[in-house]
Amino acid sequence: MPVPWPSATPPTGWLKCNGAAFSAEEYPELAKAYPTNKLPDLRGEFIRGWDDGRGADNGRVLLSTQDDAFKSHSHNFDRSWGLKNFDPTAGFDVVTADVSGEIVNQPTRSTVAVGGSETRPRNVAFNYIVRAA
Repeated sequence: MPVPWPSATPPTGWLKCNGAAFSAEEYPELAKAYPTNKLPDLRGEFIRGWDDGRGADNGRVLLSTQDDAFKSHSHNFDRSWGLKNFDPTAGFDVVTADVSGEIVNQPTRSTVAVGGSETRPRNVAFNYIVRAA
């Protein structure tokens, strides 16, 4: 079982979960848990509980990986005042009402790439290790 460890070097008798191959003869208990004779590479990863039929994360198998995702969604602007302006090169309406205040449209905006290079919760970095047995 992977255990968080607060140091770069694991204690004696433990191995880092860094994707390294291991000998089934040397570590028969590890080979039972990881039949590919390769440790999981948990560097920079979050561990997610297995769905096991619950329905929150269908189709996953144990030890499978999953790419990052950000649920697709839209933002609606109910009202915006100013000059009527549409810029096809920008791909969206800049303002939604004309000078008289008449609403020209109510655009919907989709997610865009702003901010960081990934979506993630706040976190603390630990080294995941497993007992070498």
